[in-house]
Formats: sequence, C-alpha cells, structure tokens
Amino acid sequence: MKIKKFNYKYINSTNDMSINLIKKNNIKVGFVFTEKQKKGRGQRGKHWISYKGNLLVSVFFSLENINLTLKQLTIINANLIIKLISFYYRKKVKLKLPNDILINKKKICGILQESIQKKGIKYLIVGIGLNLAKSPNIKGYPTTNLYELTKTKINANNVSKQLMLIYKNFLKSQKVF
Repeated sequence: MKIKKFNYKYINSTNDMSINLIKKNNIKVGFVFTEKQKKGRGQRGKHWISYKGNLLVSVFFSLENINLTLKQLTIINANLIIKLISFYYRKKVKLKLPNDILINKKKICGILQESIQKKGIKYLIVGIGLNLAKSPNIKGYPTTNLYELTKTKINANNVSKQLMLIYKNFLKSQKVF
C-alpha cells in the first residue's frame, strides 16, 4: 500500500478535504496538499491564516494497526515535523504542547489533529501549517518563517514530498502498510 496524494490549487481546508476523502472513499492513508486554503482551521475553531508559499497539508491514516495513544501520536507527529524543519534549519526547534512548533520563541508551525470513525475504523487527520515564506501577524504571539530564518526560498511542493516520505517511513514502522 502507498500514500495516496491529492494536490489542489485552492480548497477550503486540507483537514475538511481529508475528512471528505475518508468518508467517501476506501482510502486508508492519504496526503492532501494545497497552495491556498480559504477556511483553514486551528485549535478550538480558530481561523488558520494560510499564505500561498507556505506548507498547507493534511496527512490521514487508519489507526487500526497502530498501538499508540492519541497523546503519543501528538508528540510523534510534532517530532516528524521538527525532523522536516531540521533539513532546512539546524538550530533548536521546540514543541509547545499541544500543537505549536517554535523557533526562538516564535511560532513557525501549527498542527491540528482530528479523528473520525468510518465503519468502526478510527482515522487520524494531521493538519500541518508550516510557515515557509510568510508569517501571519498574530496579536500577542510572535511568528516566524523559514525564509526569514534562512534567507533561502523553499518550495512548498518539494517540502510536501519530503514530509510525505517522512510519514511513509513512520507508517511503515507502524505496519500500517
């Protein structure tokens, strides 16, 4: 089995699209990538600001063969994203539980985990918004992006391919496929 990738120019939300794909298809593992989101979501229903050029993806997979708790998966997902960031930025990257990744006390990435059930099988959807090119202005919460930190333009499509490989290796280790 392999990860089924879905590429879009513009959608409402990668997590919402993932939920629709799970509900309407027989896909155990998927990867939704978009250049722009209209209704990106953060934790507790907050709006996620989605700039073109940033990484906007959701990874979804069946939990039927994974013997980890959602809390463990939260940490693992963050560490997989930190691994991705470390390809571009070699200094300290921190996780601020439950869902923010920080560099120099500034938010560079947000993660939105959601789970749904279909025919008795639980699925995890991991929404990832990584600031590659531009940072949103959030009152009282400093943000940053990889371009600002490295002075190098980073292609979101290339980063999504790297992230997909990281997840493929993780899911293989969990015997998802």
